[in-house]
Amino acid sequence: MLGGLLFSFWRIAEILTLIPVIGMLAWFVSGFNSQNQLTPSSILVLFIVSILACAWALATVIRLGSTRRSALFVAFIDLCFVGAFIAAVYELRSIGSANCSNFTASPLFVQIGPFGYFGLENGSKWSLDINKNCAMLKASWAFGIMNTIFFFFTSILAVFLHRHEKTVVVKEVRRSRHSSRRGHSRSGGSRRSSSGRRSYYV
Repeated sequence: MLGGLLFSFWRIAEILTLIPVIGMLAWFVSGFNSQNQLTPSSILVLFIVSILACAWALATVIRLGSTRRSALFVAFIDLCFVGAFIAAVYELRSIGSANCSNFTASPLFVQIGPFGYFGLENGSKWSLDINKNCAMLKASWAFGIMNTIFFFFTSILAVFLHRHEKTVVVKEVRRSRHSSRRGHSRSGGSRRSSSGRRSYYV
């Protein structure tokens, strides 16, 4: 019971921290598409991983009963997402050292196209607030690190759920066997007593 509550709590935490990442990075993807430019892999990888992770977290928390029964599979997928988030955070690592109050000094200022240096040159609407663009990327990067830790926790919790579910199943099997043995012994005893009574009256 406690394991299920903890698992659900961390799943909700994952969903609540992934939704802002999807929204902020979707804004960047929309901007690049409007300018007919390819979204940089540093942004696109975290965006795709966040969408898939949020869908997975939502599905497993809604169908908690089936999650308990296939807890090892859930733990494996969560570990895969840990690796995916590590890769996504590594791709966007340059934003970690950026100073959003002086973003023009960051190398990422040139790489983000219409949201950075080239946007300022061309008068793009996406570069109206450079500090906001930096803050959004940095927040997405920080949430990516958080979800790396969160999915690692839920992977461990899923393993504990599997062990608990296995223990419950073993106990139920033992109880059913014990009750069936008692039923057989009672039926055997009644048969003996009835046969004894019959021989006595004959």
